[in-house]
Amino acid sequence: MIPIAKPILGNEEISAVTDVLKSGMIAHGKEVELFEREFCEYHNVKYGFAVSNGTTALDIALKSLKVNSGDEVITTPFTFIASSNCILYQGAKTVFADIDEKTFNIDPNEVLENINSKTKAIIAVHLYGQPADMKALREIADDHKLFLIEDAAQAHGAEFEGKKIGNFGDITTFSFYPTKNMTTSEGGMVVTNNPEIAKISDLIRNHGQSEKYLHTILGYNFRMTNISAAIGRVQLKKVEEWTEKRIKNANELSKQLSKFDGLSIPYVDKRVRHVFHQYVLRVEDDFSRSRDEFSKYLNENGVGTGIHYPIPVHNQPIYQKLGYNKDECPNSIEASKKVLSLPVHPSVSPENISYIIQTIKNYQG
Repeated sequence: MIPIAKPILGNEEISAVTDVLKSGMIAHGKEVELFEREFCEYHNVKYGFAVSNGTTALDIALKSLKVNSGDEVITTPFTFIASSNCILYQGAKTVFADIDEKTFNIDPNEVLENINSKTKAIIAVHLYGQPADMKALREIADDHKLFLIEDAAQAHGAEFEGKKIGNFGDITTFSFYPTKNMTTSEGGMVVTNNPEIAKISDLIRNHGQSEKYLHTILGYNFRMTNISAAIGRVQLKKVEEWTEKRIKNANELSKQLSKFDGLSIPYVDKRVRHVFHQYVLRVEDDFSRSRDEFSKYLNENGVGTGIHYPIPVHNQPIYQKLGYNKDECPNSIEASKKVLSLPVHPSVSPENISYIIQTIKNYQG
């Protein structure tokens, strides 16, 4: 089986963790501080705070911007549910804007249509590793005096117009879950170039503590451990090499799969560096009787697949209970029926690529 995802953990990561365990300093400490500094240098941002996971990073982002009950935040329904749930955590309302059917990212024109007097922020998700249209979204945010949050859980090292993501929003969040482009096992990061937002973010993740036993705001224990940070520091040194392998694998898949009628290869905006957290096809009706049948065939023949994502967030049961219209955001609904992810991670070899292509050639849908 060629898996859809495969975390790469070797002797360097094991050695780094062993060193931390031997030191006895296993909680939040120097390793975390070094990881934060190195991660900020990689993304060319000023402030970074390592946290327990990507969802707590999003929660901190919204709390640091003082999003509260009565506020509205616009985001995409075509992503993992954490991007919208974090809005509900604040007692605010999630407002869904539909996606661009080519990039699968939030459509700036749809964002504009959903802005009103209650709107406080926009969350742009860089889905599959391709940055959203940050030029248009930044202009919209500035024109309407809104905060802009980048959800970069899938986009470590991605770029828009030659500039790394993390430099367009007021605050940006990352995830280091094991299937991401780099991992700390569980973990996340909040980055910003705004000193005031940075100060609040740091307080929120550590019990609102400005100095030992002095608590100035309501905070939480969202800290990362030295164990996780040690893994992250090793992974960060490798992420560029891995990213180039992802891009190379994606380019070869697209070169071969563009020959198949009914399979739409990923569209890549010419302004971006797409880091291919996922390689996502659109399976049309003239290729297969159903996307799920094609996925089953590939799995049975040794090619792992994923569906990212089978149910748009506004159609999830919890959001239906909250009264969301299941028919809104038609592009997101259509995409959920057609998308299929193929293996693209750095462990996918040229031989694996050839096997994937041949297996698809043999399919009779």
